[in-house]
Amino acid sequence: MSLWFILPVSLPSLTITGIWVVYVMALYNQHVCPVDNWLYNQSCDKELYLQSGPTLCCTLDNVPLISKCGTLPPESCFFSLICSAGSFMVMAIVFLRYAHVIEKYQNCVLNTAGLSTGWICAAGLIMIGNFQVDNAKILHYVGAGVAFPTSMLFVCLQSALTYRLAKTQGEYSMAHLRLGMTLLAFITLVLTGVFFIQESFVLQHASAIFEWVFCIIIMLFYGTFAFEFTSVTGDTVIVLARGGALGPNRRGHKVESLGGPIPHPPETMSML
Repeated sequence: MSLWFILPVSLPSLTITGIWVVYVMALYNQHVCPVDNWLYNQSCDKELYLQSGPTLCCTLDNVPLISKCGTLPPESCFFSLICSAGSFMVMAIVFLRYAHVIEKYQNCVLNTAGLSTGWICAAGLIMIGNFQVDNAKILHYVGAGVAFPTSMLFVCLQSALTYRLAKTQGEYSMAHLRLGMTLLAFITLVLTGVFFIQESFVLQHASAIFEWVFCIIIMLFYGTFAFEFTSVTGDTVIVLARGGALGPNRRGHKVESLGGPIPHPPETMSML
């Protein structure tokens, strides 16, 4: 078994744990209100971090959106670190997934589109983490506008690609799992967007909860690539570096480089 499977397992472990740590830090410093708080006010006499007592006065500025949790220091520093590390891990996973499909099967439009959307999503994630919503709102929302739709498109493409390449019962079971996660992610993303633009305090809070659920589902989806990464080897990247094993001749060159003889077709067949 290849140790590459650790990479997709590490991504959800790092990011999901990391954003919850950010939330706990923001809650401890009274920068956001608890997730179980559904009562909000138009305004408060004191800022949230200056208040004390069992009951806190919360406004919409204190809704526990993931971005809000990582807005103020010290949690903003940790939030940037998590987003930056997560984006590079996403790029690595997407690249290895792309190379693995080429090595084991052949390249296709779904595979190339998955590579593009995955890397675009990673770029948006870097912007989200390094441009806090209260300090650089436009750039933060640009990053969110890039990362959320492209992450949704990525899981859709990968679900379709999994079905297209599936041959065994285990591969079909993985395709069914990814399809279910994709449908859940789509529902939560739509609800997040619809509730976010509403003026109701309750719906704004519900939007924050659905945002958390969406991000967790997406990270867990990346974790499912551990199923394929158990067969990823050093040859996977080597094949891609040589232009991709797009045909039998390419695959033959790979075998020859490993020391094995390969039969050559007759000259007449080569001409055809």
